Amino acid sequence: MNEIKLKRAYEPAAPEDGYRVLVDRIWPRGVSKAKASVHEWPKEAAPSNELRKWFHAHRSQWDEFKRRYRTELDAHRQTLESLAARLDDEPVTLVYSSRNTEQNNAVVLKEYLEELAAG
Repeated sequence: MNEIKLKRAYEPAAPEDGYRVLVDRIWPRGVSKAKASVHEWPKEAAPSNELRKWFHAHRSQWDEFKRRYRTELDAHRQTLESLAARLDDEPVTLVYSSRNTEQNNAVVLKEYLEELAAG
């Protein structure tokens, strides 16, 4: 199994990123499609607008955000399984725009995909 990496949308793409997936619901401000260099933008992998807005207003409730987001991800498990299966062939980089590199949806999605890939 290849690695899942996390990278901000404002960092340059690199060959070692492998398959780049934008995991935000909204396109990153000020980033061109060419610069983002994403292969896929599955909006079902991003938190719903409601959850995104809730988390913005409740930043201190990280554990609750993770629980709610994982529930949303479960509803799109089939789509996410195909993304996890890509790890058999190449690394996957989850591209996100949040300034917070430790508490964002990409962190949760990475854990979720690793669990799917492990079976």
